[in-house]
Amino acid sequence: MPTEILMPALSPTMEEGTLAKWLVKEGDTVNSGDILAEIETDKATMEFEAVDEGTIGKILIAEGTEGVKVNTPIAVLLEEGESADDIGKAEAPKAKPAPAPQEQAAPQKPAQDDGGKATAPAAPAASDGTRIFASPLARRIAADKGLDLAAITGSGPRGRIVRADVEGATAAPAKAAPAAASEAAAPAKAAAPASGPTADAVARMYEGREFEEIKLDGMRRTVAARLTEAKQTIPHFYLRRDVQLDALMKFRAQLNAQLEGRGVKLSVNDFIIKACAMALQAVPDCNAVWAGDRILRLKPSDVAVAVAVEGGLFTPVLKDAHLKSLSALSAQMKDMAGRARTKKLAPQEYTGGSMAISNLGMFGIENFDAVINPPHGSILAVGAGLKKPVVGKDGELTVATVMSMTLSVDHRVIDGALGAEFLKEVVAYLENPMTMLA
Repeated sequence: MPTEILMPALSPTMEEGTLAKWLVKEGDTVNSGDILAEIETDKATMEFEAVDEGTIGKILIAEGTEGVKVNTPIAVLLEEGESADDIGKAEAPKAKPAPAPQEQAAPQKPAQDDGGKATAPAAPAASDGTRIFASPLARRIAADKGLDLAAITGSGPRGRIVRADVEGATAAPAKAAPAAASEAAAPAKAAAPASGPTADAVARMYEGREFEEIKLDGMRRTVAARLTEAKQTIPHFYLRRDVQLDALMKFRAQLNAQLEGRGVKLSVNDFIIKACAMALQAVPDCNAVWAGDRILRLKPSDVAVAVAVEGGLFTPVLKDAHLKSLSALSAQMKDMAGRARTKKLAPQEYTGGSMAISNLGMFGIENFDAVINPPHGSILAVGAGLKKPVVGKDGELTVATVMSMTLSVDHRVIDGALGAEFLKEVVAYLENPMTMLA
């Protein structure tokens, strides 16, 4: 029976997307792993792979269509021997539904029999007369292995059994379907922006005035929803410190002179990333995130950095930043920022981390308060380095390059004294930059 190909969820926050481009046409034969289309998510343009083999019988959603909801049928896949006349019979498999949310939360205890063959509790028995939905290739592999398809939970569209399910049945019995696993691991759905006056009501306020109406794209909607959620649900508090950068600027100039031959040029932001990563190790209780009914304390220092892009922002995550050299962090940051601006980052590259850095110093902003990106425990807002009069250790008045930093903290995760200790460590590393190399 023909199978519907559904609009995939390609990022943790994706609810709808744009079907940017079809890379196949009706009548094309596809195999598992072939690229079917390019999908614009709320964060990036990504390739969508086939999970099954067959022939594209009909394309249901034209390329360029915006606002396609996740799990909307976008095409019909025909099995061997089927034709366009069968397309009207296409339906979502009912014999093997995807696990319900409460089933995902329950621990899976696979039953073993016949030398390790998996028996999945959610799968109905074939003896009840209902059809088991599986690809031809999956059926052939199951027959070769002597596996009972009724005992295998499918990970294809709405529970359809595909090759990977059959191949993994013996080695990983009753393993949760990849789609279900990613759904269970995804963060809680972001709250919608708080309701206010309707668009028509607002437009009426400006009757007679010239204005342009800008339609919200997926990224803008996601930014609005997540930041509204953050301000409504996270108890922010703010800690502020000034840091003198003169020693860092001198040290940076020396390093850049030595690294010029390798094409490396360190920025002040590279030092800030490294300082935060080291401070998270020094104050491990700040290396934590809010997880609903518990706190998760991370071991590695995974630091996110806000990157402004057209229509919104990305926060690529530099993982294991405490273990990387300044030059390695610099190269990685430049690469990820470049790909963020062209929306080429993979979801795993902007997911995770325990804190973020937002630097507006290049715009001359002296200080500001940043909004925490859940589930992070904090975000560091960095201002510009400016020449200011300061009082020296012996009471003399001097001029120094001073940078203001504000740490926004989630009080559910980090208390005031703990946040202050973390910020103190960041300042110490920045004012004594050679300690970051120890």
